[in-house]
Amino acid sequence: PVGLMTENGLSTDPGISLAKLLKLLKTDVYVCYTEGSYLTQPKWSKVKRKGQITIDLHKLISKEDLEIIAKAASYAPSGMNQQSWHFTVLTDKVKIQKLADAIAEVLGREGYNFYKPQALIIPSNKPDSAWGRDDNACALQNIFLAAHSLGIGSVWINQLCGICDNEKIRPILSELNVPENHIVYGLAALGYPKAEGKLHERKAVIDFV
Repeated sequence: PVGLMTENGLSTDPGISLAKLLKLLKTDVYVCYTEGSYLTQPKWSKVKRKGQITIDLHKLISKEDLEIIAKAASYAPSGMNQQSWHFTVLTDKVKIQKLADAIAEVLGREGYNFYKPQALIIPSNKPDSAWGRDDNACALQNIFLAAHSLGIGSVWINQLCGICDNEKIRPILSELNVPENHIVYGLAALGYPKAEGKLHERKAVIDFV
């Protein structure tokens, strides 16, 4: 375990040496997020205070698994095999929340956070592509199937559809290297589930004629 806190309550960077060690060991990495602990015993006070502390433990998705999932997306079928899509893989939680905050402001959804994912995979496509929306839907299904095969949870996020060119959204997408003229019809939020999902009974909507 590693974790250092400064006088203002912010965590410090664990350092490049730890990253190199984890890469060498090829081991799973868990991150513990705490809220409220700093105010119960701040470094500038010797007095312990009562307060609520919440702790979330998250397993990070490895770069290798993200590469597998993204590659599966690129193997989805596309209209006339044009493959006019682009895939952006985002793991920086600060950048993820920055995009979420912009969406929250535009759509009036206070506290929006993409369900606090470990990563986002953002398929985008040319606006003049006749099959762009359909192609990206196929790519997203490949993402979900590949993630499930690796024990990773996923959810379809559709809030960007229709607001990509908003003055508060487009600059952030550009910062993430999403092509300037591309539209995001949907994206995938990824993370390890806290509990095993429930298989819901499917409706009988199949007829053989």
